[in-house]
Amino acid sequence: MAKALEDKLFEHLAERPRPADDDIRFEPVQRRVRVMLGGVTIADSRKVMLMLENRRLAVYYFPVNDVRTDLLVPTSYRSQHAGKGEASFYDVKVGEKVADTAAWRYLAPERPEVRDYVAFYWMKMDAWFEEDDEVFVHPRDPYHRVDVLNSSRHVKVVVGGVVVAETDRPRLLFETGLPTRYYIPKLDARLDLLTPTTTVTRCPYKGKASYWSVNVNGKEFTDIVWAYPAPIPECPKIENLLCFFDEKVDAVYVDGELQPKPVTPWS
Repeated sequence: MAKALEDKLFEHLAERPRPADDDIRFEPVQRRVRVMLGGVTIADSRKVMLMLENRRLAVYYFPVNDVRTDLLVPTSYRSQHAGKGEASFYDVKVGEKVADTAAWRYLAPERPEVRDYVAFYWMKMDAWFEEDDEVFVHPRDPYHRVDVLNSSRHVKVVVGGVVVAETDRPRLLFETGLPTRYYIPKLDARLDLLTPTTTVTRCPYKGKASYWSVNVNGKEFTDIVWAYPAPIPECPKIENLLCFFDEKVDAVYVDGELQPKPVTPWS
């Protein structure tokens, strides 16, 4: 379930164009970045580049001299990419652990600056670190913003014909390319109608989310509420507040006005 939710977000974010003059941007990253597999550091660099493309998630590229190339096993797989050329793929092998076609290089790229760099599929590696902080899901895009603002708007959430949350003290989260999310104090929600689930997702901009289902009149609305019990330090204002999938509830009212249902991958 968690993976499915994250995949939907990736697909949605990848569809939005970035405010860039070029379809491909290759930018230096000031932070140290490390990637690990099987307890071994596969790449460790202070000279990482970030590739930004329209309709794709950001990707870290490591100078080949900062990569354990002895752990890369060439494969026969090739892939053509507009504006970059043909990518050659490698398995990453650490002892008995193998991540298939998990790394790639452009040996004869259309863009010369991409030569001598190696990239990795994020989810095929065990762990990623920026400086000494572990990071999750994908590199953060410098053109993607998350802003959380205190508000006195009146927010009411209706599920299964029942008001399950109502507050005059929400925090509004504005995230690039996504609908406004209303984070509600737990004291302003019908916690007796909420049942925690085992679903967990991660967001590189907010942290690790836990989920609840809403149970109303014998009907269960699965995983339509989430919270970040311990969000990353850059996003502290949503800590332990509840947020509902506006796409899946009966209605959301803000200052008495019915809000249109957002159209997203979760609709």
